[in-house]
Amino acid sequence: MPIAASIATIGHISMPLMAGVVVSGAMFGDDLSLISASAIVSAKTQGVTIFDKFKTNTIMVVPAVLITIVLLATVTVGSGDVGNLGTINWVKILPYIIVIGLSFMNINVMIVLTLGIVSAVVIGMIYGDFGFVAALDAIHKGMLSMGDIAFISLIVGGLAALMTHMGGIQWLLDKITKHANGQLGGKFAIAFLILLLDVITTNNTVSIMIAGPIANDLADTYHISKSYTASILDVFSCVGQGLIPYGGQLLMAAGIAQISAVSIVPYSWYCIVLGIVSVIFLLTRFSPRDGRKQFSASAE
Repeated sequence: MPIAASIATIGHISMPLMAGVVVSGAMFGDDLSLISASAIVSAKTQGVTIFDKFKTNTIMVVPAVLITIVLLATVTVGSGDVGNLGTINWVKILPYIIVIGLSFMNINVMIVLTLGIVSAVVIGMIYGDFGFVAALDAIHKGMLSMGDIAFISLIVGGLAALMTHMGGIQWLLDKITKHANGQLGGKFAIAFLILLLDVITTNNTVSIMIAGPIANDLADTYHISKSYTASILDVFSCVGQGLIPYGGQLLMAAGIAQISAVSIVPYSWYCIVLGIVSVIFLLTRFSPRDGRKQFSASAE
């Protein structure tokens, strides 16, 4: 966002539009990520491999991003010259390439991220950007920044278990499925549930953690593919997260760009288009292959 804000200022481009593009890109990346928290949680709660969920996500996400690109290509922006942005140092980009490349090889996420961190530290020290102690300090700050989500995840996991034990999950399940009829109703019930929880919790990973067990029961009840269920959880949580002005993504983008978070919402085009495209897919008879057996084999 700092880079995008600078380009918007130099190129006389609408700042809310640029912020909307950044948020949309972040949500698109999250939808197709193999190592994001939302991808891992949605797949694990449904007992499928991340690759099975990824393949189903692709079918819904790719049309949405292509439509978004076409829409952005029709927008008239400023004519300012952004100037020389400098040359690319491909060696310093290597840690990102390692993380992205290895994630598509279905390697354990901890191994992927560890190799990314080690390669970044080594390259940074070789180029003299920082010393070993400074690298450890950066790693420490990164861990601290994830402390809140780790703590919240522990609390949410405990609350979900209490809700199940006290009958709250079953009550919520009964209310949501009261007017659901057949597989179509079950799919829309899951989509509505995850959107509702995302609006309440303002965190797509946390909302998936809560909705996961309920969605699993709905999938069994209405014979919905578990990989499809995982995709519904992941996709619709990203739709909500990219459109609520009080969510972390929009608030952070607005803070850096020094604009109102509400002003970004109309320009979060990818999330809007993704929501429409995903609803259309829910209305179709599309049903991907269930990946539970493959997950069980790999887990064993």
